[in-house]
Formats: sequence, structure tokens, C-alpha cells
Amino acid sequence: MAGNIELLNSVLAAAKSENRAALVGYLPAGFPSVEDGVRAVTAMLDGGCDIVEVGLPHSDPVLDGPVIQTADDIALRGGIKIVDVIRTVKEAHEITGAPVLVMTYWNPVDAYGVERFAADLAAAGGAGCILPDLPVEESETWRKAAEQHGLATVFVVAPSSRDDRLAKITAAGSGFVYAASLMGVTGTRESVGREAQDLVRRTRAVTELPVCVGLGVSNATQAEEVAQFADGVIVGSAFVKRLLDAPDLESGIAAVRSLAGELAEGVRKRA
Repeated sequence: MAGNIELLNSVLAAAKSENRAALVGYLPAGFPSVEDGVRAVTAMLDGGCDIVEVGLPHSDPVLDGPVIQTADDIALRGGIKIVDVIRTVKEAHEITGAPVLVMTYWNPVDAYGVERFAADLAAAGGAGCILPDLPVEESETWRKAAEQHGLATVFVVAPSSRDDRLAKITAAGSGFVYAASLMGVTGTRESVGREAQDLVRRTRAVTELPVCVGLGVSNATQAEEVAQFADGVIVGSAFVKRLLDAPDLESGIAAVRSLAGELAEGVRKRA
């Protein structure tokens, strides 16, 4: 069974045709539990997210800030396994019909087996993988498996990436480019900053792929700001925080759905 890279491409193209940015949400699988995580991801999509990234919890993350690390720890202590991550993708996609990607560090994929991971993700209806710590020079094995199974390979670029490096990374990627808005880890910020806009401009100069900005966006005002210059707005920590801060699960699910709606309004306010 082929994965859903074409669905991902069509959703991003549809947002562009509506003269708006796509809204991309993120939650780690298994948080607060596998079943409840599926409910939360579904609520994000029902609330207004166009695309969702399901995180594969990792004990030693390099990109994730304290909020997502807390959620990862809850998932890991709950016994989360890769099959549960795949299940989350499958159920969220089946319920909503939306493109669902996995965001993961490379080591778990390598340990699981590259071909096996790609095949299982595609069979679950997954749209692709975001691999923040996989160097493009070492990505050929994964990219071949992903292409064979109809999956996008999304690479991360940063403000420190030189123009020639941007060209090399984006040439190897598919689906979209994940532009980290600042140097550092995930988490909400008071402002997203000019670095993000400059990075999007430089990335667009070397690729036709949509450029989606993540790291720091937490409210509708910031989503609107980023939507003025990016093809997609990625929000993760703010969703996780709504679940962490909620007095009970039902309140948390409602808060996640509500935040998705607020952010969806923000990305639609293009000048």
C-alpha cells in the first residue's frame, strides 16, 4: 500500500489556492495515553488543523523543549512503542481523512528497520516523515524506502543554514521544508522574529517546495504573523501545554480543539 504524500501535496496546494498558509499541528503519540492521544490528534484536525505531525517520543531529544519533553516522558513511562505511533497515525487518518506525518529522530527508525518502518507507516495511511537529526548525506537509504512507499521526506533547515546547504537539503526533500524559526529548541515564544522570514525567503530561492515555519508559534496573532510569509505554520508546544494544563482529559481535548480553531483563523488573515 502506498503512503499519502499526494494527499499532503494536495492539502498544501489547496491552502495556497485559498491564499492562506496551512496549519500544521504536532502532538507526541502516547500522550496522555495512546487512546487519548488519538482523540487529541483528531480534535486538532476537527478544530482546524490541515495537517498533523505525530511525534515519536524519544528519551534524548535534540530539538524538543521542556513542554514536549514532559509529554514525551509521560508517553515513555506509559510504555509507548513504535507500533503505537503507527496506530495513532492510522486511526487519526482514518477518522479525519487528513494527512498525518511522523516526526522522529533517526535512531528509532534505524533500530526498527528502515524498510519496515516505511512500509508500516505507508500501510497506516501515513503521509511521510520529518527527520530533524538525519543528515541529508546519510539519508539515501531512507529516501529510497520513502519514495518506494509514497511517503514524504521532510528535512529541517535553520537560520544558520548557508544558501548552498539549503539548496542541498531541499533538493533531497519532498512534501515540504520545515523551517526552524530560530536557533534553539521547541517552545512558545513572545515573538517569532525576523530570522524566520529571512530563512523562508532564502529557502524559497532554492526550492519549489512549500516552506512551513515551526518553533515558537503559540497563538493566533503569531500564526497570523507567520502566515504572511510562510506556506505553513507549525504549532506543537502550545497544543501540548493545553493538555498538560487542563484539569481533566475532557477539558484538555476541548482546549486543543479550541486552540486549533483560533490558530486556523489566524492563518486565514493574510493581507
